[in-house]
Amino acid sequence: MTNDRLASLGWRPHFAAQLQEPDDSGLEIARVVAVHRGRVEVAGRGASRFVELTGKSANLGITVGDWVLIDDDGPAVKRRLDRFGLFQRRAAGTSGDIQLIAANVDTLFIVTSANRDFNIARLERYLAIAHDAGAYPLIVITRADTVDSVTEFVAEASRLSPGLLVEALDAREADQVAVLRRWCQTGQTVALVGSSGVGKSTIINTLTGSHPDTRGVREDDQRGRHTTTGRSMHALPDGGWLIDTPGMRELQLVDVAAALDDVFSDVARLATRCRFADCTHATEPQCAVLAAIETGELDADRLKRYRKLLSEDRRNTESLADRRSRDRALGKFYKSVLSDKRRNKGGD
Repeated sequence: MTNDRLASLGWRPHFAAQLQEPDDSGLEIARVVAVHRGRVEVAGRGASRFVELTGKSANLGITVGDWVLIDDDGPAVKRRLDRFGLFQRRAAGTSGDIQLIAANVDTLFIVTSANRDFNIARLERYLAIAHDAGAYPLIVITRADTVDSVTEFVAEASRLSPGLLVEALDAREADQVAVLRRWCQTGQTVALVGSSGVGKSTIINTLTGSHPDTRGVREDDQRGRHTTTGRSMHALPDGGWLIDTPGMRELQLVDVAAALDDVFSDVARLATRCRFADCTHATEPQCAVLAAIETGELDADRLKRYRKLLSEDRRNTESLADRRSRDRALGKFYKSVLSDKRRNKGGD
């Protein structure tokens, strides 16, 4: 495989520095372009192909966008290279498991629409995920053709973060979607995230030039009748790669406290002026954040959303740490029992 071919797939010095000689000599470098139950599809030397995930490779936590090293004997995935970023969430339910969404993403298209789906609190969640994954966030407002003016939508989204880029468009029109192509050049990886029915698949179809059967939005709840259920990478005409993700109606945050401070930089900046370092911005005296609300410098609803997300992140992160601690303790217990059995057997 030539260096140009690797570069076109998104290869960069971050990954090259991880190659170990002679251990990795003879192994094929490949990128995971789709994840299925028990196997992955990889793009590497020649045509893309499927590789089964068995044994140790099944425990590598591989997701779409990952770079892996493959041994042709089998073939089998021998190693997953360290990522420069990971898009993840806490899975729905009470298990506390982490669900991997996509790895090594350069730009995250946060897709919403100019209708009842437009929700500032949800956008703030997605922005936190983008910052945590090290991806540049770009908010894309679809269905611009269905309203008289998108100015208010764009202005409200733009206020979420200084310098945040927001684009409003009709996802069916190639000339409007063309504003996204600057992020889709050779070797660049972009991902889409957003609720069901906001037009993510339409954007993908327009960017790639494909036109599969699509259905409209139900008038009663403004949600799409057809949604994507798998995760995969799509080659783009401009040379980049696009990762599609299923619509996620429940997005639980985990371990993104630093990212929340980035998203709510106005609150974080004010918090440094509070009298107490551990101020919760609720009832403490000389709280700079509450004072800013009194003067109108900060919106009270924005603080409420920040505190809610921060509380959720702490709860989920602590529960994950507790679960890992229990798993380690249980593992030590099993090892102790096995060790005792071996000693007793040896003494018989």
